[in-house]
Amino acid sequence: MDKLQRYRMVCTLSFGDIYGQIVIWLIVIFLSLATALALWSTTRQIYALATVGLILVLSLPFLLFAFVTTLLNHIEFTPLTLEETTRTSPVNLPPQETAQVVS
Repeated sequence: MDKLQRYRMVCTLSFGDIYGQIVIWLIVIFLSLATALALWSTTRQIYALATVGLILVLSLPFLLFAFVTTLLNHIEFTPLTLEETTRTSPVNLPPQETAQVVS
């Protein structure tokens, strides 16, 4: 077990990294709602609802793909040095005291 290398995982994702994706998807949603309002009449209500549903269902996989790939691009694994490994080892941690119930 000592031969295994330990790594530190750091996520550097910030809101600015996904802000553009959120704005683009909001534009897609508003365009689909505008399309539904343009198609809405007493005879074409089902077409309006189908259009909104189709646009949302087709855009969700692309949105999820963009979010996941952006997240994965911002995860970094760095190997720990020997000093960091021994400092954070559970063997070297001080013993913890159990909580006492006072009544």
